[in-house]
Amino acid sequence: MHDTAQQITGCRPDDFFLKLIGPSRFRPLSCRGTYFQMLDYAAITDEVDMAFARRLTTRHGVAAIPPSVFYHGGDDHRVLRFWFAKNDATLREAAEKLCRI
Repeated sequence: MHDTAQQITGCRPDDFFLKLIGPSRFRPLSCRGTYFQMLDYAAITDEVDMAFARRLTTRHGVAAIPPSVFYHGGDDHRVLRFWFAKNDATLREAAEKLCRI
């Protein structure tokens, strides 16, 4: 049987992901009742969210969703959406990569 973050640490998956990315330069935004975590990346780059999401995927192997694609006006608030409903090993690997950025 595969142990989950909640079984090992007592944390919900979103709290587990937040603990893993704590040392990063990303700033988590308050998100509850979802399988997505919004992270502010303004301290990292001035790139628009679509460009930064593409760079994260191609250069760092971490996929993120640029929320501006959901806004009628294409508003860009320098945040990305990350899906944390993954297995623990995937979350750890992604967090390690995000902490190196």
